[in-house]
Amino acid sequence: MAVVRNLSISDKAGSLDSRRATIALAVIWACFMVAAILMLGIGAYGVVVPVAGLLLAVACSRLGLFKSLGIRWASWQIDKVDMLAVGAFYVVVVTLFKVAFGVFGTSHVAPLFIIFGLGMLVGVVGPIVYVVWMRHRTLASIGIGLHNIRSTAALAVVLGAVQFSVTLWNYQLPTPVDWIPVLLMSLTVGFFEAVFFRGFIQGTLERAFGVAPAVAVAAALYALYHFGYGMGPSAMLFLFGLGVVYAIAYRVTSNVLVIWPLLTPLGGFFSQVKSGDMAGQLPWISMLGFGDVLAVMAVAIWLAARHQRRRRAAQPGGTKLAAAA
Repeated sequence: MAVVRNLSISDKAGSLDSRRATIALAVIWACFMVAAILMLGIGAYGVVVPVAGLLLAVACSRLGLFKSLGIRWASWQIDKVDMLAVGAFYVVVVTLFKVAFGVFGTSHVAPLFIIFGLGMLVGVVGPIVYVVWMRHRTLASIGIGLHNIRSTAALAVVLGAVQFSVTLWNYQLPTPVDWIPVLLMSLTVGFFEAVFFRGFIQGTLERAFGVAPAVAVAAALYALYHFGYGMGPSAMLFLFGLGVVYAIAYRVTSNVLVIWPLLTPLGGFFSQVKSGDMAGQLPWISMLGFGDVLAVMAVAIWLAARHQRRRRAAQPGGTKLAAAA
């Protein structure tokens, strides 16, 4: 299999042409994402944003901005085990969410939260175990880590600020008892979605099919997974457009911190508070459940990072690498 360069906007650029292309692409796509967030209120969002993104990508390609970065726009290098893993985890997650919200719902709080939490854990811990222990890859391959941290932090702050300005700025929040549990839920769900849909699914699809199909299919799977929440076609079409924005944001730095804990949790929090679906319905005790889910995810990441360090140390000349890590 051919070796493919890291396609993200890295803090460390190579040649002069590569640095110029990196900066140009970063600016172009950052402007696109800012514009896409500012257009959240338009009616045909799920069509306009993906089409605009496709046209912009074609324009960047014709300008030769992708060439010096070695970007695989489309390819066919399928790993069947990876595809089976993506399909299996996706079906399990969507099924658990459908059972939680479609079968039990808010009238059966205990099983709702248990199955909801289990679905999120399957979507984060499952891919971590699969990638790190079974396929011997790194956490960075699913977007977890401090790689490209400067560009990631800068873009995260910009996108988060724009998201806040069009949603929560001057918005009158309900009483804290109604919105604080929703905020913790949004942070938990946001981390699950960032790792599962962007780091794991999008990253896996890119290795198999290239950048463009990975962005489109990951966004589509993100939209369709909301079937588990009981959403209809019009809502999922909107979420497809939003999924394209999130997929591009992740692709720019290949780090989930670009969309979490600012961009996606802010959007999810505003959506829940404005709709009233969860605001006022989540008891304070629910914070313990979401906190436990985040804690288990954090422990899984810590164990995976420790496993990586030990694996590096066991390799010839790996002691220095492990110490540096």
